[in-house]
Amino acid sequence: MARQTITVNEPNDRWMKEKIQGNEYASKSELINDLIRRQREQDEERNWLRKELIKGEESGISTKNMAEILEEAKNRSKGG
Repeated sequence: MARQTITVNEPNDRWMKEKIQGNEYASKSELINDLIRRQREQDEERNWLRKELIKGEESGISTKNMAEILEEAKNRSKGG
């Protein structure tokens, strides 16, 4: 595991200490790693959503009405 030294401002340090004292995390390292992991997950979700929006835009305009679109979405969710 890579070892790093970081500097945080006083409000962030207090916040981290509160999380550790509240038994949400065992250490600052655990807290920082969790924050980074969550950020990476959010980045992945944003990238996926961005790609899906681009695919939707590139697919053109649908000729289906709202009821048909909803029915198709329901069928997809049931069938996987």
